[in-house]
Amino acid sequence: MPGSLEETVAEVNARGGRGVALALDLLDDAQIRTVFEQVARDEGRLDLLVNNAMAIPESMTQRTGFWDKPLDEEWQIWNTGLRAAYVAAWHAARIMVPQGSGLIAALSGYVGVTYTYDVVFGTTKTATDRMMRDMAHELRDTGVSAISLWQGFTYTERATENLKSVPGMANQLNSAVGSSPEFPGRVIAALAMDPASRSKSGGTFINAELAAEYGVTDRNGRTIPSLRESRGAPLWRPGDTSWSNR
Repeated sequence: MPGSLEETVAEVNARGGRGVALALDLLDDAQIRTVFEQVARDEGRLDLLVNNAMAIPESMTQRTGFWDKPLDEEWQIWNTGLRAAYVAAWHAARIMVPQGSGLIAALSGYVGVTYTYDVVFGTTKTATDRMMRDMAHELRDTGVSAISLWQGFTYTERATENLKSVPGMANQLNSAVGSSPEFPGRVIAALAMDPASRSKSGGTFINAELAAEYGVTDRNGRTIPSLRESRGAPLWRPGDTSWSNR
């Protein structure tokens, strides 16, 4: 895959930010802890955590039954996409709660309710939505928000390669519904700057719909459509505690 940490940092800096590159293995809890210790030490606070990274083993996109896929590869999806996200959120909350503010966002997708790729992938994304809902329940009086965001097809380097190599993908997807990798970042930036974003804590939202609410577009002014009608709707609403045991 093209790209590097150095190139990403250079682009961040060129656009007015201050990029800091850190190597990190999401399967190593100690490395995750070290990142948050550095943030606390160097910055003194943490305003936003976005859990998005996830392992995508070759077996995930293979059109075979789950019983034919290597267990060790499949569990990498869960261990990076959910377990590591929980560990990162745990460390983030220990910084955010004392300061009384912050946003923890997790990238999920329509796969949370619609079959895509394979069993563990869908299970991980569904669990992500529920995890953010329950985190929000426990964070409700702290000033910290937890939100799950559904991102549709994103033209990352790996996803673009899958269009060429995974049977059936090119026929199912097109540029009209897919977005650049920058689009979810723009939506999250708008959400983080919204003083009323606390009212969304605990909910699962479709990025395209939040973009319309905030007036956010993709690169070149493209509007990304919501696929609610064809792919499904989120299960969790903000502050939905109707099943809580109190």
